[in-house]
Formats: sequence, C-alpha cells, structure tokens
Amino acid sequence: MRVLLTGATGFLGRNVARCLAARGHALRVLARAGSRLAGLPADVELARGDVTDATSLRAAAEGCEAVLHMAALVKIWVPDPERFEAVNVGGIENALAAARAAGARLLYTSSFMALGPSGEGALDASRTHPGPPFRNPYERTKVKADRLAREAAAAGQDVVLLYPGVIYGPGDMTDGNIVARMVADHLNGRLPALVGPCDRRWSYAFVDDVAEGHARALESGRAGERLVLGGENATLAQLFACVRETTGVAPPRLRIPYAAASALGLLQWLWAEVTGHPPQLTPGEVGVLREEWACDSRVAEERLGYRSRPLAQGLAQTIAWLRREGFVSAGRAAA
Repeated sequence: MRVLLTGATGFLGRNVARCLAARGHALRVLARAGSRLAGLPADVELARGDVTDATSLRAAAEGCEAVLHMAALVKIWVPDPERFEAVNVGGIENALAAARAAGARLLYTSSFMALGPSGEGALDASRTHPGPPFRNPYERTKVKADRLAREAAAAGQDVVLLYPGVIYGPGDMTDGNIVARMVADHLNGRLPALVGPCDRRWSYAFVDDVAEGHARALESGRAGERLVLGGENATLAQLFACVRETTGVAPPRLRIPYAAASALGLLQWLWAEVTGHPPQLTPGEVGVLREEWACDSRVAEERLGYRSRPLAQGLAQTIAWLRREGFVSAGRAAA
C-alpha cells in the first residue's frame, strides 16, 4: 500500500515509518524544509510541505491509498499560542480534505487527552471528552480535532481514529518522549522533586507497540473505528519504583504540593511570556498532573491483536538505550 505520513520526523512517526516499511508498504513522507530525516527508511519518498498548508498536503496525498496523520504540536508552551490551532486543528482539516481528494483512507493519531480524564475508571474507545475546562492548549485543540475527525467518519469518510497513551521508549528526546527525558534527568541527578503525591494513574505505552498498533489499524481497521492504544496503567510512584529496580537509583524524595507547583508554574509562564524562554512548568501542566489518565485498550487487543509490554520491561529497554546513546552516565544507571 502507498501511504503518506505526516509527522514522520517525530518520535512516534519515525517508529511508525520503520514498522510500515518492514511490512512492505511504500512510504511517502510530508516534511518541511530543514526537517531531520535521519532514522527514516532509506527508500521513503519525500514530499516537501506542511500540514498547515492545504495545497502541499493535498499534492503529497495524490496517488496514495492511505494517509497517516500523526503531525501535532506537542508542547507545554509556544510564543504564539495560535500555533496550536493552526497545527492541531488546521492540520486535521487539511488531512481530511487531502484524503478525500485522493480517495484514501485516513488514519488519525489523536491522543488520550482528547478523551478527557479517566477518573477512577479507564478511557476506552467509546469515550468522548466532556468539554471545558481544558487544562492546556494542547488538550483543547486535540479535542477539537478529534471532533472534526469523528464528524467526518460519521458523514461516511473512511477514517480510523487512534488514541495512544503516554508513549515512551528509545528514539528522539523530544517533548513527545517525556518519560525518557524525565528518567534521564532523574538518573543524571537533575530531578530533585516531583509534583504532587504521584498517585495518579497514567497509561504508559511503549513506542514500538504503538507503532505496531498503527500498522495493524491501517491494514485491518474499520471505517469509523476508534481504538485506544494504551499500555500499563501505573502511578508515577510505580514508574519510579520500576526505575529503581532496574538501576538502583532511589526516586526523588521531595514532593511539591499542587498549589505550590501551580504558583511556580504561573511564575515560569509569566517569565516565558516576557522573555520567550520556554518554561519547565505551567499551571496547565499541573492541572494535567492532578488528573487520572488510565486507558482501556481491550477493543484494540480484540480487534487488532494489539499488545503492549509491561512498564518494567519497557523502562529497562529505555534505560539501556539511554545509556548506549550517552544520555545517561553508565555509572549512574547500572542496568
């Protein structure tokens, strides 16, 4: 199958591209000028363009049987907040139009945050976000994009929607690989404290497993289907317990109460607005940390044969990769 990928130069996208190439698909990648193409399969076809440019996206989709739309702005802050709307909402609008014009299936990578907090239960494929309040611009625009994709599917377009959990593992150290970045900071002694009691459950999905889930959904997903690609539901305390088992490095002992963290985040956000330097924390991120984001992937498991490895196993593989690549001192992470 000839497939156009957006977001293929991102953390998840590179893994999806390699997975699809290994399964025999012909790949075309939409990439902006100056994008880093290292790590992509050698025989990918390159189409210059941007998801915010409808003309370039439509031209790139010509002759393709499927469009995998993975491009998104995954940041806690950018100098121009309208970029969230342009990339996350405008991107799906343009991808839907390009897929329609090409007569192609659209596989859309949404987000667990587009389903809303799980509370004591778990997010499954039947959930829709309850609506405001939104904790940050990423959540707000991904919810809007998800609604557009669902409306297109309801109108008869061949759209499959995927909702990954917190994706982690070997690959790029981007904002999208927050777990690997956090673990590296911890093992290098640069993470003195954590926010809150660390008792909220999140769904940690290993990147190779999520990439495999994308390939299976492309090949056998049903039009209009919504599939959660989560992993093990665990608290942050449990995650750091796994890190300790692998490395012997104890978790950070200091906990910053939510109220104090929100105040600190507000100060950092104000400083960023004045100076243009990205903050490490914002009030919106503290709001995200307050919530439960557990996932239920049973539909994808039953329909696609999706599987996600245990968190302890995935973290051990991630830490081994961090050591090999020099992101963590071998002396501090004796896996």
